[in-house]
Amino acid sequence: HVQVLVLVPTRELAAQVLDLVNHLSLFYGFRAVGLVGGKSVRGDLDALAREPHVVVGTPGRVIDHMERGTLDLGHVGFVVLDEADQMLDIGFARAITRILRSVPDERMTALFSATMPMTIRRIIHRFMREPMEVSVVPDTRTVETVRQYYLEVAERDKLATLVHLYKTMNLGRSLVFLKMKHHVDRVTHRLQSLGIPARAIHGDLPQAQRDRVMADFRSGNLEILVATNVAARGLDIPDIKHVINYDLPQNVEEYIHRVGRTARAGKEGSAITFVAEWDFQDWAKILHQIGDVTVEPLEVQHTEDSEAEVASEA
Repeated sequence: HVQVLVLVPTRELAAQVLDLVNHLSLFYGFRAVGLVGGKSVRGDLDALAREPHVVVGTPGRVIDHMERGTLDLGHVGFVVLDEADQMLDIGFARAITRILRSVPDERMTALFSATMPMTIRRIIHRFMREPMEVSVVPDTRTVETVRQYYLEVAERDKLATLVHLYKTMNLGRSLVFLKMKHHVDRVTHRLQSLGIPARAIHGDLPQAQRDRVMADFRSGNLEILVATNVAARGLDIPDIKHVINYDLPQNVEEYIHRVGRTARAGKEGSAITFVAEWDFQDWAKILHQIGDVTVEPLEVQHTEDSEAEVASEA
């Protein structure tokens, strides 16, 4: 029977967790399966037929198999909710509630979350008994090897500024974060039209396309990855040189997760945040909350050539 259920918000994070679980299974002799959207249900059924002990999945796909009658959670003894705040942010609250109602009351539940909003606390009080809260607060909320910069730039000049940075800073493998999916597609298209090797990743892309983009980015064949926050959680690539916050993060937790994609495994990296004309108040809050961390202004001498090139392409 399925004895362990691990729920995660994104397909990419599910793949990374499953890789680790499969590695552990070599030593402990259990079987695991990943259940995520965007892939063949037939593949899921074949894997479930081998009677796995551990399921790693996204809530939507887990619900799908529960409704099909192909997944029995009646013997689960361990439930893990990873990146719980992110799962709730992208609308999985109802699915999580339904799943937790379907597993036995006698179980161990572990919930991991960067933040603890009231929505998560309601789930805790509803589905956990006498929970113990462990809070990990590091002295420095962002790693010391990240050089952090900000750049005051008008919204209309962001693309030209990004092009200028690419041409003058030798960015290398870089992550560019935007808030909305259609803006990711638009900026990626503009960069490609200017001959800059950029690809997009967000939740609306087919899984096969997302896998190809991530494989190219990991291998170094792709220089610029333009992403929504789907890439901020669980993306483990040790050689990202730069993170660029094209759009200002919505809160300090989001800033920390984005910045944390660079300078991994003891390596150095930099984070550059674009601060537009209406961002100053929110940016001040983020600076206050990240504590005693130096965030320096980035001086850009001029972007006339890039502005002309972008305008010409448009």
